[in-house]
Amino acid sequence: MKKSMIALLLILVVASCKTKEKETESTQETTENLTVKVPSPTLEIGCYTYDANGNKVVMKITQINDSVMGQLDYSLKEKDASSGIFSGALKDSLLFGSYVFMSEGIESSREVAFLLTGNQLIEGFGELDETGMAFKDKESINFASSMPLTKSECY
Repeated sequence: MKKSMIALLLILVVASCKTKEKETESTQETTENLTVKVPSPTLEIGCYTYDANGNKVVMKITQINDSVMGQLDYSLKEKDASSGIFSGALKDSLLFGSYVFMSEGIESSREVAFLLTGNQLIEGFGELDETGMAFKDKESINFASSMPLTKSECY
């Protein structure tokens, strides 16, 4: 009888250890498979504006499909104003496109880039190629503009 009791206790101890091992493995698997999804910012149709210190920049997004279309206007202190059409594409949080504009009666175009963060578009600046109308290296664009465009009402 003593031998059967000892055998039974031994079986229970071994079984309980295996259950704890499975629980630990299950917890580790859950922890390893857990990924945190951070929502990426969303570009919205409407206006993004900066208006301070005598400078005004307005990007009015009118279409968001395979491409992003809109109106882009710059009125910078002590510089010629420009107004034109933006057409580009949003990939991840980067908005790259072409800005075809009129300034002092002359049509021009240049490449522009914006970083979408929260409800803001931050314009990027970088070295231009020999034409002066496109970025030389898109990987080295600096998105540290002191004039962030914030989602706003269109006027």
